[in-house]
Amino acid sequence: MNSETKKALFKGRDWITTQEWTEAELDILLDVAADLKRKFKGRVPHRYLADQTIFLMFFDKSTRTRNSFEAGMTQLGGHAHFLTADVMQVSHGESPKDTGIILSSYGHAIAIRHDLVPGEGNAYMREVAKWADAPVINMQCDVDHPCQTLADLMTIREQRGRNLRGLKIAVSWAYAPSYAKPLSVPQGLIMLMPRFGMDVVLAHPPEYNLMPETMQAAEENARRGGGQFRVVDNMDEAFRDADVVIPKSWGCLDTMGSNPAESLRIAKQYTNWICNRERMQLAKPDVLYMHPLPADRGNEVTDEVIDGPNSVVYQEAENRLHTAKAIMALTMADLEIEYALQSEPRP
Repeated sequence: MNSETKKALFKGRDWITTQEWTEAELDILLDVAADLKRKFKGRVPHRYLADQTIFLMFFDKSTRTRNSFEAGMTQLGGHAHFLTADVMQVSHGESPKDTGIILSSYGHAIAIRHDLVPGEGNAYMREVAKWADAPVINMQCDVDHPCQTLADLMTIREQRGRNLRGLKIAVSWAYAPSYAKPLSVPQGLIMLMPRFGMDVVLAHPPEYNLMPETMQAAEENARRGGGQFRVVDNMDEAFRDADVVIPKSWGCLDTMGSNPAESLRIAKQYTNWICNRERMQLAKPDVLYMHPLPADRGNEVTDEVIDGPNSVVYQEAENRLHTAKAIMALTMADLEIEYALQSEPRP
């Protein structure tokens, strides 16, 4: 569509997948995140959410997500309630309808992490959002991790500028023995990055397919965004001439919900899928190594790489704070934004 200037309030919008936000709107989120980062570094107060409350519901463990939202909400002038399923009536079967209605009547937003069982987390969040009178924020589900991927995009822009067209990004499976990790990070990456003109190569062993709907979205987003998307079964091929590499583990789609141990058993066939110095040398000399953390050191990646000069994992992790704050500020506050709307949200 033709470019046109609009003024918009993002207040009340749900943040469940990046697919539901246009590129122009995502640009605004990143601009707000950058502004909040400058204010944070300069110790400039930015209490846009004074006296507001967000409820953080966690069905899985967390370090960066929990602390970025809790610290971020404090810096924005509000308060975050940390809730786990075992201390809530959801553990006794309370419906997402009742949870959404009640919590949204007590506060100003609900954020949910529900990521380990394919087919459950995203559907649960959407049902809560259907009944809640406040925005629902996805802190990671089975389909997408839109807070992480937004921080990844912010980090790449900081390192490579706003024009990322033609940049090759390798999203690769890597071996990890710790636990069967969610599919949502690679799925979120392959859906988001082609929209900004990047050429995405996805690499994984044959048993580690991603959800068909996310693969279809990646292909469509590449077509519409001018980027490329392809799939290979060789980690070296993905790394060759890459500008950015994001190698991480995830579980088998078919066994994640019913038998996650099977994912770990199958993974033992692919212990050579590791990001090491030799593979990094296949990429461009200034390649960026990224990982959402926690990384399984010695399995997913060697210390030499993650602690090396091409690694930006700590900048990436820090940006989780600033993007989380941008998401909360825009969906919870009366911030009117003027922007150039250039595309429609993805179906």
